[in-house]
Amino acid sequence: MTGSGTVERVFIAPEAEAEMEEQTDVEAVAGKGLRGDRYFSEIETGTFVKWEPDEERHDGYDLTLIEQEAVTAIEREAGIELTPGEHRRNIETRDVALNHLVGQRFRVGDVICRGDRLCEPCNHLQRITQDGVLQALTHRGGLRVDILEDGMIRPGDVIEPLE
Repeated sequence: MTGSGTVERVFIAPEAEAEMEEQTDVEAVAGKGLRGDRYFSEIETGTFVKWEPDEERHDGYDLTLIEQEAVTAIEREAGIELTPGEHRRNIETRDVALNHLVGQRFRVGDVICRGDRLCEPCNHLQRITQDGVLQALTHRGGLRVDILEDGMIRPGDVIEPLE
């Protein structure tokens, strides 16, 4: 990845299947996730994952990102319009190739992260949105990230590589 991108929007959902709520800022906690989000390890209310107490996490569930350009592209190409946050990802980005961040360390605002793997769309996302979203977002559904160092994330924050 060369250059940098920006955080456009920030979302959390307090529990599984709850509507994503847009935030003006959110606290990112290393190894735990976003405070107040369904996948924050002390809460353990996400749809797909449950952790044991004191279990170390390095699995890409701390934070999810999606390119705003991908959301725009599926509307243009497939006629699928997602409302803000309906993609179920925590961060919408602009001007950053998220697929290139798999295995890479990068900064989101003052938070240090590592890309774990692609965040491919799932049947659950299609079930709660509309038919076709699974195919439309394949290989551009975003990035699953481990948070390595705490900090705050806000819209307008810079996303930049560290390596």
